[in-house]
Amino acid sequence: MARFCELTGKGPMTGNKVSHSNIKTKRKFNPNLQKKKLFVPELDRWIEVKLSTQALRTINKKGIYPYLKELEKKGEIVLDL
Repeated sequence: MARFCELTGKGPMTGNKVSHSNIKTKRKFNPNLQKKKLFVPELDRWIEVKLSTQALRTINKKGIYPYLKELEKKGEIVLDL
């Protein structure tokens, strides 16, 4: 499975690992992804998503359904739940 957040699209980034002697080697920064089952009361069903902790914090703040509607309005996801 790819390491992408299903809601925000956040994925791995590349950068440099810098040693004490300032030698730079390429490395990958993976997002902090969690697999969660969320209940959407407006749809009266559970959804299982792999999402970043940033998206999880936003869901805790705004609520799952308003957040999904906001992402759909931006065109980032299509609600076919």
